[in-house]
Amino acid sequence: MTIEHDTADVVIIGAGVVGCALARRLARSDLSVLILEATGDVGDVTSKANTAILHTGFDTVPGSLESTLVAQGAHALRRYATAAGIALEETGALLVAWSEEQEEALEGLKEKAERNGYLAAVLLSAEEVRRREPNLGPGSRGGLSIPDEAIIDPWSVSLAFATEAIAAGARFRFHAPVTGVALDGEQHRIELGTSEVVGASWLINAAGLGAGVIDGFAGHDDFTVTPRRGQLLVYDKLARPLLSSIILPVPTERTKGVLVSPTVWGNLLVGPTAEDLEDPTDTATTQEGIASLRAAAARLLPALGGEEITASYAGLRAATEHRDYQIKVDGPSRYVCVGGIRSTGLTASLAIAEHVAGLLEHEGLAVEERGDLGGPPLMPPLGERQLRPLFDEGRIRENPAYGRAVCHCEKVSEGEVVDALGSVIPARDLGALRRRTRAMNGRCQGFYCGGAVQRLLERSVGRLGEEQQ
Repeated sequence: MTIEHDTADVVIIGAGVVGCALARRLARSDLSVLILEATGDVGDVTSKANTAILHTGFDTVPGSLESTLVAQGAHALRRYATAAGIALEETGALLVAWSEEQEEALEGLKEKAERNGYLAAVLLSAEEVRRREPNLGPGSRGGLSIPDEAIIDPWSVSLAFATEAIAAGARFRFHAPVTGVALDGEQHRIELGTSEVVGASWLINAAGLGAGVIDGFAGHDDFTVTPRRGQLLVYDKLARPLLSSIILPVPTERTKGVLVSPTVWGNLLVGPTAEDLEDPTDTATTQEGIASLRAAAARLLPALGGEEITASYAGLRAATEHRDYQIKVDGPSRYVCVGGIRSTGLTASLAIAEHVAGLLEHEGLAVEERGDLGGPPLMPPLGERQLRPLFDEGRIRENPAYGRAVCHCEKVSEGEVVDALGSVIPARDLGALRRRTRAMNGRCQGFYCGGAVQRLLERSVGRLGEEQQ
């Protein structure tokens, strides 16, 4: 038995960074917007486990939709992050050649960047590469400087988009997996795993790893999603001084390869691997993957061999058989697919949302933004170079809980945890708390702070349960 539960002008499937960007943009119009997410939080699948890089798009396919939207999105996200107080560091990147073949490819990559509209790339000699990054391993044959690549806090981006969407009137439903879609006259009937049916005038598929399945539900068969696992290593903060910029490999047809990058949290990141899988839930790390990354780290930055690894993790990218984004609109069935976004989705998210709004406007929807809306929400300062509440005397005077450390490794205060538990989209599990506060992400991985954080979570969830009774 199914239960009619809800309807909206637009239903978006998927609350990753792209789905949240779409929700933010469309909620700012007069459309009613509902977002369905299978998990319990925004940005809880692909968007939580990436390399946290704000790309320029210098190495995208020239003339592709991805190239256009990444270039536009990079500028838009920079402005948005600045306004929202989201940690962003302009590190720049060096693409380093380690063989004669890679050295010969550098000139072509510079030309490719220029065809993509990126004109700031500069060829460097081996000596200049060594001068800029003296801790790199031996054997560099030259490089290509990409000064506008940057590092960013990716978790706060999804959360900011979703928070702003809710302020504009959007509604989120979590733990709402979609199990079927049918077009019934003027309405999509979206079946959920909860035995409920949601109605939508327009359906937008931003389901990431599940986009191919949803596309099939909607009567299309234009691409297949192959989960591509990327394993990564996080090195301790003591390793951060070894590197000042992102070190990129010369890309291949299949992957951008293993990089070494600083993070806005003060660590160094090595990865990702690129492993095509069948299971869209397999985010396990493997002995082979970790060994290959440690070997790559030793070649790229030999001093990392003496540094501690704080954590390892794996994320899944929604690879398809196509080299470009799979964004399309089917006007007669009022369906939009936003699939095959892969690793540049964070950078392109705002531009993707604007592009989709344009497609909907072409189909006759009124998507003009209302004039009564403000700017982005101010997000908690999670960056290592930002002023954290634990050291903010003004915040502590207002609320002494900001002066009580919960997680010493990551400098997280009790006040921040309490804020995250009571925010517009509250954290309801430890993973969500990690992404909102950095608690338990440090070198002890929750060994010392995990109990205290768990108690705060249980107290909050208990209060929520009492309020709902």
